[in-house]
This record gives sequence, structure tokens and C-alpha cells, in this order.
Amino acid sequence: MSETKAPEREPEPTDVRQQARSVTLRSPLERLGLRGRTLDVANWVSVAASIYLLITAVNIIGSGFKTATGDSADGVFAFASNPFVALMIGVLFTALTQSSSTTTSVTVGLVAGGMPIQIAIPMLMGANIGTTLTNTLVSLGMARDRENFRRAFSAATVHDFFNLLAVLIFLPLEMAFGLLQRTSAVMAEWSSGTDGGVVATVFTGIGTVVGAVTKPLSDLVKDSTDSLPDLWQGIVMIVLGISLILWVINLVGRLLKVLMVGRAAAVLHTAIGRGPVTGIGSGAVVTVMVQSSSTTTSLMIPLAGSGVFSLRQIYPFTVGANIGTTITALIAAFGFTGVEAEAALQAAYVHMMFNVYATLLIFGLPFLRVLPVRGAEWLGRVASVNKLWAAAWVLGVFVAIPLTLIFVTAVL
Repeated sequence: MSETKAPEREPEPTDVRQQARSVTLRSPLERLGLRGRTLDVANWVSVAASIYLLITAVNIIGSGFKTATGDSADGVFAFASNPFVALMIGVLFTALTQSSSTTTSVTVGLVAGGMPIQIAIPMLMGANIGTTLTNTLVSLGMARDRENFRRAFSAATVHDFFNLLAVLIFLPLEMAFGLLQRTSAVMAEWSSGTDGGVVATVFTGIGTVVGAVTKPLSDLVKDSTDSLPDLWQGIVMIVLGISLILWVINLVGRLLKVLMVGRAAAVLHTAIGRGPVTGIGSGAVVTVMVQSSSTTTSLMIPLAGSGVFSLRQIYPFTVGANIGTTITALIAAFGFTGVEAEAALQAAYVHMMFNVYATLLIFGLPFLRVLPVRGAEWLGRVASVNKLWAAAWVLGVFVAIPLTLIFVTAVL
């Protein structure tokens, strides 16, 4: 007998507010005894300070990589010259750090320090895949109720399927034609230097000011490690920079959740279900507000599992989150000047244009647009019947396959 499905109901404002309130959001600054308006001001000041530290940390990584490698940057990453290895490194690093912003910021710093952009491009693509692990793990929390888990797991993995499809399309195109490399190079040249007109003047001015502000702390870190040999000095600076980015991304994410999740929920309710363009736009806006695509998409999982929003309503919203999260790498790129600034901007533009191109192509072609939805619906059904499918998907896509490909490539 065929199962009768209840019709999807329209989202109610109270549903969204109740889901948003169901998560306990406390600022880490409350431990200092701050309350009320004083706490709000301190939160915003801390966000600004966190952005400053993020840019400084990226600068430290770039400087450290240049110090460690000298003129042999290409040789250091020879092991990742295979684009599939670089892709898997991006997947693994992002899955481990649970933050694509960390991966893209570190990559921007490495490119500014001399890492070839051809290696950075698949790494940035891999960041898009790795970041979807967070909301997939969140959906596992609803595993006790079969129907809720089916909806939640489908909503989580539609992001997986979209990003996997985007990489399947654009990695071969990049290997064959250098689409992202060429586009990003033109954009970086256009927005830096002295020949790009008003845009270049504005971007160069921003970069000069930001660089001047962040340089003293970056120089302090470098000077404090001057007693070490160049190789070890560079390695220590890279490790310090990555550690600082991990801490800052976590802190700014927690602060912006406290400050913006209520507003994000209002944007979400206003836009969801009003068409794909509005959904994509709202996903991008909310992600910029909270500075975390993982937070944005994870916010949707309980709403999807409880039936407040349907999979097809959530789908464009998660795609918009891909675009919104690219702002972090762009901010990080402003910590550099001169030739380094052009290289850093190019890496940031690669991440941005990859997500823009993928959205335009996949959503622009109906036969491609439905594939992530169908894949997620199928996986949600089978995983709700047998939870081993869910475990196999998480461990396979984010751990086993990347490690296997890296190992096989290294051996061959």
C-alpha cells in the first residue's frame, strides 16, 4: 500500500522564533560579568578585534611561508600538484577544523606567500565539500524519530550533493581551460595596482590602511621568532597563524550568533519559500551576518526535521550560504599590499567565483538543479531505514575517500 503523505505546511513565524530560542546563546564575555548594553558594545568591539586578528593571522601565515620556503615555494607543494590530492587536502582540513573560513583564510595566506594558485584552486573547492560535514552531523541528532531524521538528513545532504556536483563539473573545466584561474587573475588585476581605475584605487586604499594597521603585530610575531633558523621560524609562524585563525573564527562565530541569530531568523522567515532567487540571496545575507556557512545551514536542520520548511525551500538557502561565506577570504586578503595583495585577492576571488558560477550553472539548468534534491531525498529515505547508510556517507565522503585518494596518488 502506498503511504499517504501529509501536505507540507507553510512556515509560521512562531515556529522560526521558537526554534531560534531553543538554542542557548551566551556570549563568552558574560564570564566577565558584563550585562545589557555594556555586553552588546563589548561583543561588537570584540567582533572588530577578531576581524583584525584574522587578517593579522593570515598575514603571519603568508610571511611564515615565504620565510620557510625562500624561493622554493613550488617545490614544497609538489606533492599536491595533482589536483585530486589538493582537493582532498581541502576536504580533510575543512572537515577537521569544521570551518571552510579557516581553510580559505589559510589558503589566501599561503598563496600570498608563494603557493601556486593552481594548487590553491582545488583546495578551495575541497573546502566547499568539507564544510557540509557540520550540518550533516547536526542532522544525526534527530536520528531517534524516523520521519524527522529523514527530513533532517535530506536537508543536510542536499548541501553535500550540490557541492559535490559543483566540483564534478568545475574541476575538470578548470583542469582543461583554467576558467577560475583566468577569471580570478583578471579580477585581481582589475581591483589592485594602479591601472584598474576607481575600483583598484579603492581596494588598494583599503589594503594599504588594513596592512598598515595589522603590520605591527605581524612584525612583532616575526621578530619574536628571529632567533630560529629560517625554516623553523617559518613553520612556527604558520602554526601560530593557523592556531590564531582557528581561535578567532570560533570566537567571532560565537559572538555573531549571539548578536545576529535573531535577525538571521527574521531574514530566514521572510525569504524562505519565496522563490529560488530570494532563497539564495537570503542564504548569502544570513551567512555574511553570522560569518559561518556551517552556522547558517545548521540553523536550518531542526526546522527541516520538524517539517517547518520543506527540502525544496531550504535548498536554495543552503546554496546562498556558499556565496555568503566567501566574504571571509576577501576580508583576509586585505591584509596584504603590492604583489602579495594581488595574489591574495586572486585566491579569494577563486572561492567567490567558483560558488557564483556553480550557482548560476546548476540553478540555471533545470536538469542539473533537481539532481541534488533527488540525491538527498534518496539518501534521506535509505538512511532513515538503516542508520548505517548515514554513518557510511559521513565517514566515506569526509574521511575514507579523501585519505584513500591521497594514499593511492602518493603510492602511484
